[in-house]
Amino acid sequence: MTAISALAQASEPLFAPAAIQMDRRSDGTIWLSSKTPLAPYARCVGDWLEEWATRHPDRTFLAERQSAVTPWQRLTYGDALKRVRVVGGWLLEQGLSAERPLVILSENSVDHGVLMLAAMHIGVPAASISPAYSLVSKDFEKLKHLIGLLDPGVIYVSNTGPFASALSAIAGLHRAQIVASVVDPASAAIALSSLQSSNGEAVETAFRSVGPDTIAKFLFTSGSTDLPKAVINTQRMLTSNQAAKAQVWPFLDGPDTLVILDWLPWSHTFGANHNFNCVLRNGGTLYIDGGKPLPGLFELSLANLRDVIPTIYFNVPRGFDMLIAALNEDAALRHRFFSQTKLIFYAGAALPQHLWEKLENMSLATVGHVVPLVSAWGSTETAPLATDCHFRAQRSGNIGVPVPGTEVKLVPVSDKLEVRVRGPNVTPGYWKSPEQTAKAFDTDGFYMIGDAITFADPERPEAGLFFDGRVTEDFKLTSGTWVSVGKLRVEGIAALAPLVQDIVVTGHDRDEVGFLMFPNVAACRAKASLGADAPIAEVLSASAVREAIALGLSLLKARGGGSSTFATRALLLAEPPSVDDGEITDKGYINQRAVLSCRSAAVELICDDARSDWIACPR
Repeated sequence: MTAISALAQASEPLFAPAAIQMDRRSDGTIWLSSKTPLAPYARCVGDWLEEWATRHPDRTFLAERQSAVTPWQRLTYGDALKRVRVVGGWLLEQGLSAERPLVILSENSVDHGVLMLAAMHIGVPAASISPAYSLVSKDFEKLKHLIGLLDPGVIYVSNTGPFASALSAIAGLHRAQIVASVVDPASAAIALSSLQSSNGEAVETAFRSVGPDTIAKFLFTSGSTDLPKAVINTQRMLTSNQAAKAQVWPFLDGPDTLVILDWLPWSHTFGANHNFNCVLRNGGTLYIDGGKPLPGLFELSLANLRDVIPTIYFNVPRGFDMLIAALNEDAALRHRFFSQTKLIFYAGAALPQHLWEKLENMSLATVGHVVPLVSAWGSTETAPLATDCHFRAQRSGNIGVPVPGTEVKLVPVSDKLEVRVRGPNVTPGYWKSPEQTAKAFDTDGFYMIGDAITFADPERPEAGLFFDGRVTEDFKLTSGTWVSVGKLRVEGIAALAPLVQDIVVTGHDRDEVGFLMFPNVAACRAKASLGADAPIAEVLSASAVREAIALGLSLLKARGGGSSTFATRALLLAEPPSVDDGEITDKGYINQRAVLSCRSAAVELICDDARSDWIACPR
C-alpha cells in the first residue's frame, strides 16, 4: 500500500470536502470563499461550558500535573462551572468591565482556565499576557505598556514569588487587586482559593446579558516592530471560528471524546482560541502539558505523552524535530502515538519538508498508514482560523482553503498575492487605537494581515494555498531580483538540518543573499564531538560544524534557480533570540525584521570580506 492511498483510507472520515468559490475581479483581485455556508454558532463561550456541565458533569475538562511522577489533578465540567460561577461573582463585586478587565500574567494552568472562563462568563474581557514579559524580560517595557493600556481591575499570577519583580515593576501603573494561587507571606495578594461569592443571581443576570459582540478577550500582537497592540476578540469571533472548525473536521461531532495534550500558551491565539476552545466547544478533555520544546523541558512533554495519547497532536516545527528524535528511540511510544492519534497538526511556521517526510515514513512503517499531517492559517485578528487544510496535502506548507463563513481576497502586489480576510471571525479592531484600526482594513472591510500566499494550483483553488512570506519581508538584490524570504528560509533550514534551528535572510540592497543562523546547539555539539560543558563559541567554530554548514549551503545552491535562491555566506549566532527585543515569540517563531534590526552588526559582519567568522558557500 502506498503512503498516499493509505492516507486516503485513514483520513476520509475526518475531513469535509474542500469546495471553493473563486471570483476573479476586473481590478485583478481574486476572491475566495467556501461554498459551504457557515453553520449557526453559539451566543457565547459560556454556553459551551453550561452545556457540557449539564450533559457530562463528571467528565474531565482540564487536567494538570507538576512533574512526570505526580498524578494528574483533574477538574470536571460540573466542578468547572461551579468554580466559574463563584469566581465570576467575586469579579463582579470588584467592579470589573471592559474598561477594567482581568489580566493574567501566568502560564497555562487549571486556575488560569477557571479565571479566564469566569471573566468571559460575566461579560468581562480576559487578557492573558505572555509570561515571558514577566519572567524573561529584563526591562518589563512591554508589560508596563500593556498594563497602562488595559487599566486592569484584577491581576492574576500563579505564584507571587517568581512574579515579584514584574509585580514591583508595574506597581505604580494600576489600581488592580493581585490574586495568586500561591501567595508569599510578605505579599498583599489574595489567594485564589479564598475567593467567595454568593452573588449567584447577579452572575446569572450578567451571563444572560453576554452577546455575540461582547468583548471576550484581549489578545496581543507580538510587538516585534512596535509595542504590542491589544486585539479585541469578541464572543462571535470565538464561537463562529469553532463552528467553522467543526464543519471542516466533522469527526469533532462524533461519539469519541476529544483528548488534547497541549503546551501552547493561552496568551496566544493558537493555544487559547484554537486549541482550548476546540476542547470546550466539543466537550473534550485538555491535559495541560507543563513541558515545551526546549532542552530540559521536553522531557516532561514526553513523559506526559507516554501517559496521554491525544486525538490530535499539536506542535510547532521545533517540537516536531524533538518528537521525531524521541520516537526513534522509543518503539512503544512510537506505536501508541501513530496508532491512536488521528491528526498531526503543525502551526506557528511551515514544517520543514524533511520533518514532514520523516513523520510520514515513520507512521507508515509503524502502523501501515500515514497519520494525516495538516495545518491552518490565520492570526490573532482572525480568532485565529481563516484557512484550513482539511484534505491530503502533497507536501508541507499547504495552509488549506477558506473555512465556512470566511472570505479571502488576494491582491496583486509586485510579483506576489497579498491576502486579506473578512468574516465573523475577524476583529472589530484594536483596543483604544482607532488610527491603527482604520489602517488595518481596506475599503471593502477586509483585514490586511500583511501575508502573501500562492496557489498550489491556480486552476484548482480547492487544492489549497501556500504561505509565501510577509509582503514586507521580501527584498531586492542590487541586480533587481526579488528574494522570497519565507520560501528561502524553509528551504535553507531543510538543507542545513539538523544543525540549524532557524534562519534570518539578509541581503537587502546587496549583491548576494546571506543567512544569520540560530543553531541547534545539541546537534552542533554532537557534530563537533564536544560535551555539554564546552563553550558555545568553541562548538560553533568547530571545523566539523563549519564544514557541514558549508556542505548544506552548496546543496542549496546546487538545486539551481539563481542568486536569490541560495546564500553565498552564513553566520552562526551564539546569542539566542531575545524576547525583550521581539526577536522570538512564545511559540518559537523568529521575527525576521526584528532580528535584522537588533543584529545590524552581524548583518555588516557577514558582508565583510576581511572577516573569517562567516562560512562561505563553496563555489
